[in-house]
Amino acid sequence: MTTPPSPTSSVQLLEVAPEYAGQRIDNFLRTQLKGVPKTLVYRILRKGEVRVNKGRIKPEYKLQAGDIVRVPPLRLAERDEAAPVAQGMLERLEAAIVYEDKGLIVLNKPAGIAVHGGSGLSFGVIEAFRQLRPDAKELELVHRLDRDTSGLLMIAKKRSMLRHLHEALRGDGVDKRYMALVRGSWPTSKKKVSAPLLKNNLRSGERMVEVNDEGKEALTEFRVLRRFGEFATLVEASPITGRTHQIRVHTRHAGHAIAGDPKYGDEDFSREIRELGGKRLFLHAYALSLVLPDGTPLQVEAPVDDMWEKTLERLGA
Repeated sequence: MTTPPSPTSSVQLLEVAPEYAGQRIDNFLRTQLKGVPKTLVYRILRKGEVRVNKGRIKPEYKLQAGDIVRVPPLRLAERDEAAPVAQGMLERLEAAIVYEDKGLIVLNKPAGIAVHGGSGLSFGVIEAFRQLRPDAKELELVHRLDRDTSGLLMIAKKRSMLRHLHEALRGDGVDKRYMALVRGSWPTSKKKVSAPLLKNNLRSGERMVEVNDEGKEALTEFRVLRRFGEFATLVEASPITGRTHQIRVHTRHAGHAIAGDPKYGDEDFSREIRELGGKRLFLHAYALSLVLPDGTPLQVEAPVDDMWEKTLERLGA
């Protein structure tokens, strides 16, 4: 028996409504083209098959109200539902919620879980929450955390909340603070690292970031929280700008790499921390403060996991 060919969609012309203004074209298409694999969305963007106002655009193009987006005919695989996320993982993420209202979810994301699927991952936090909250049709990540970073992650349940928080993030309306365990004795006098960051994509598809004068301006403020002799320091990091891998690259640039960082770390230091039971990246988004759309201030904190806590206890001993 022959398999029937996959159905092909026709050309689509999508007019951008005002509420989508400022959204990246890749994120817009992923929400508009339900059931279309993410890999296909990125492929048609990469090949220049998506046109905006009859012109080619890049995947990072930000939409404007009234833009006309032309989507080429798509050969669709049978539209299977996304593979369901395992019940144990759903329960773990549900238990990680530290704040929820009608427009926003804030969770304490465990280390090792990606914020979204792709690159060989069948699911991430956002796919899991679409399963956990099927009635919230506009669920979107407000920002991202690296897969190996734990801590506070915001998910908007409404487009209006997403717009409000993106605007706040572009200004200084969101205060995000991280804890990082770094190599050596961080000087008390070193209160900030200002170094431009440039993104490079390697052939493998892996993304690396380096300090480079041609990069984008980046500033992180630091404060010492606890010292472990000359061996390690627990610091608080406040990223004033929001560049990819910013804290990880800035700590290394300062000569104090983060424990357990496979990309930018110090392998000898990381190995010694692993021997104490610390088999993770020691970067945790622990505090978040912002103002909700109705003017109410919101402040949340997220505790570290047992592995982090026990490693620091052993270090202190």
